[in-house]
Amino acid sequence: MLRSLDIRDMLIIDRLDLSFQSGLNVLTGETGAGKSILLDALGFVLGWRGRAELVRPGATQGEVTAVFDLPAGHAARTILQEAGLPEGDELILRRINSAEGRKTAWVNDRRASGEVLRALSDTLVELHGQQDDRGLLNPRGHRALLDAFGGLDDQLAATRAAWRARAEADSALAAVEERLAALRAEEDFLRHAVEELDRLSPEPGEEAELDARRREMQAAERVREDIARAHAALGPGEGAEGRMGDALRWLEGAAEGVGGRLDEAVAALSRALVELGEATQAVEECQEALTFDPGALEAAEERLFAIRALARKHGVLPDDLPTLADDLRGRLDALDAGAHDLADLQKARDAARASYDAAAADLGQARAKAATRLDAAMSGELAPLKMERASFATRITPAEPGPGGCDAVAFTVATNPGAPAGPLNKIASGGELSRFLLALKVCLARGSSPLTLIFDEIDRGVGGATADAVGRRLAALSETAQVLVVTHSPQVAAKGAHHWRVEKRVADGMTLSTVTPLDAAARVDEIARMLSGDTITEEARAAARALLAP
Repeated sequence: MLRSLDIRDMLIIDRLDLSFQSGLNVLTGETGAGKSILLDALGFVLGWRGRAELVRPGATQGEVTAVFDLPAGHAARTILQEAGLPEGDELILRRINSAEGRKTAWVNDRRASGEVLRALSDTLVELHGQQDDRGLLNPRGHRALLDAFGGLDDQLAATRAAWRARAEADSALAAVEERLAALRAEEDFLRHAVEELDRLSPEPGEEAELDARRREMQAAERVREDIARAHAALGPGEGAEGRMGDALRWLEGAAEGVGGRLDEAVAALSRALVELGEATQAVEECQEALTFDPGALEAAEERLFAIRALARKHGVLPDDLPTLADDLRGRLDALDAGAHDLADLQKARDAARASYDAAAADLGQARAKAATRLDAAMSGELAPLKMERASFATRITPAEPGPGGCDAVAFTVATNPGAPAGPLNKIASGGELSRFLLALKVCLARGSSPLTLIFDEIDRGVGGATADAVGRRLAALSETAQVLVVTHSPQVAAKGAHHWRVEKRVADGMTLSTVTPLDAAARVDEIARMLSGDTITEEARAAARALLAP
C-alpha cells in the first residue's frame, strides 16, 4: 500500500506531503490544477519514463519520495533480495532529478538503478490512465488479460519453455541439413581429392627432402667424371701414389751410400704418402656416395613435381597437403555419418514439437476454462455498472504457433439485447469502454497480489446514475486493494473514503499547485462545486450531502 508521497520542486509543485490511506482515495480539482502532475511525480519515483522536464523553474533539483507498506511475502521483497537491497516492512523510494536532467535513485537509502525501480513498481502500483481502455481495442492484449485472470503463469511458462526447445531442435536440424547439403554439393570433388591425396600420400617435409636429393644427384652427374680422373691421378700404377712409391724405394736404396743425406727426403716422402692415401680414400668414398641409379633421379623428380602440382591445385603449401587430406577426409566422414545424425535430429525435433503441442494444448484447455469463468465474472460485474443488458464473451480461435501457444483471444460484446456480438472497437462507446475496463480490472484484481490501483479519470464519458455505479464499483474494489482515483465526477468523488482537492494558486508571480485533504464540510463544498461550477449554491450543497449520504 502507498502510505505517503512527498514532492519537492517538481513542475508547479514546490512542496507537497501527502499521506494516503487504505480504501478508496479520490483526488478532485479543476482541469489543469495539477492532478496529472501527482501521477507524473509518482511515475518518476517508480522509474517510469515520462516527461523530460520535471524540475520546477528556478529550482536546482526536484525530488520525490514514496513510502510503501511491504507485508511479508510481498513480491517486492524478492526483487530487493536479488538486487542486494535491504528489505523490511517499509519500502522507501527516493529519486532526484537535477536541473541538468541527471537522475539519481535510492531504495531504502541505497543507490539503485531505474531498472530496479521499474521492477519494483510492477509489484507495487498499477496505473490506468485516460487512454488505457484504448488497449481493450487491440486484441493482441486480450490473451494476456485472460492469462492473468486465469492465473495461467505455470502453463504459460511450460509452453514458452517447450517453444524454446522446439525452436532449438528446429535450428539444430536445419543447421545439419544445410551443412549436409553443402557437403553433398561437393561430394564428387571430396572423394576425388581424398583419393588423389591418399594415392600420393605426401609427408610433411618431404618436398624439401626430395628437392635436396634431386639437386645432389644432378650435381653428382656433373662432377663424377672429374672425381674419377682425380682418383686415377692419385691412385697406384701411373698415378701419384705409384710414382711416389717408386721414388721412395729408390731413395731408400740410395740413402745408405750418401751418409744420411736423404733421411729427411725419405721421411717427408713417407709422410706425403700417408696424406696421399687419406686423400685417395676420401675421393673413393665420395665416388661411392655419388654412385646412384639414374632411375632414382627420375623417380625423385616425378614425385617432387607431383607434390608441387597437387599443392598448387589446392592452393596450399606442399607441407600442408597432409593436413588438407585430413580435413577433406573429415568432411567426407561427416557426410557419410550425416544420415545417422540427421535421423537422430529429426527424432529430437519431432519429440520437441510433440512436447510443445502437448503444452500448448494444455494451455489452450486452461484458457477455455478461464474464458468461461471470465465471461461469468464479467456478467456479474456489468450489471452494477448499469450495463445489465450488455453481454461479454471471450472468443478463442486457432492461431499460428508461438511462445504463447496456439490461441488467438478476442473480447466481444453486445451492448443491447438481440444485437450481434462484435469487437469492442465497433460496438462499445467511450463510456462503455471505460466501464468494460473497470469490470475487467475488478475481475483481475480477485486473488491477485496486493497492488495500489490508480485510475485516472476512468469515469469520463459517463454521468448520473452510471457515474454513481462506477463509484460504487470502485468503492467495492477498494475493499481488497488500495485504490486512488483522479476524477471529475461528483458521483465517484462522493464514494471516496478519503478526499483531496488539487488547486492552483499564484504566489509571488509564480503558479503553484497545492493538495488539501478535505474534512466532511470541505467535501460537501468540493462536491457542490463539481455539481454546480464556480458558484456554490445551497441547492448544490444539498445535492452534495445527498451524494455523500451512506
